[in-house]
Amino acid sequence: MPDIRLERTFNVSPERLFEVITSHAMLVQWWGHDGMALPEEQLDFSRLGPWYSVMISDEGNRFKMSGQVTRVDPPSTIGFTWGWHDPDDQRGDESHVTFTVVEVAAGSKLIIDHRELPSEEVAARHATGWAGPMARLERFLNEN
Repeated sequence: MPDIRLERTFNVSPERLFEVITSHAMLVQWWGHDGMALPEEQLDFSRLGPWYSVMISDEGNRFKMSGQVTRVDPPSTIGFTWGWHDPDDQRGDESHVTFTVVEVAAGSKLIIDHRELPSEEVAARHATGWAGPMARLERFLNEN
């Protein structure tokens, strides 16, 4: 099964980055893509347990994903499972995501490891897909 790894450096402390990627109040500010609403969600990566989000595009397309937060190790690691839901709300293949925060000279680096994706095609879509939230995260950090 294919895996992807993405890295992005932010000009904030590891503690600040960890807070922004875990706390509900901040997570909902950058999760998803520009042009999409987040009308339903249970996003809190600061604790173990279930999570889900529903994104709706400007065209009205609905995208639901869900999983379990499996690891929270402040200020360095969050692990969670990930599965997309089909139009009948049936959850599909499960993959695993790890956010790792590392201190670097410029501030901190976020490493996203998304593992056990079902195909190379799905891995390529996720590699492209993570770019949207990462751009929103950068804007949020720059503005707050």
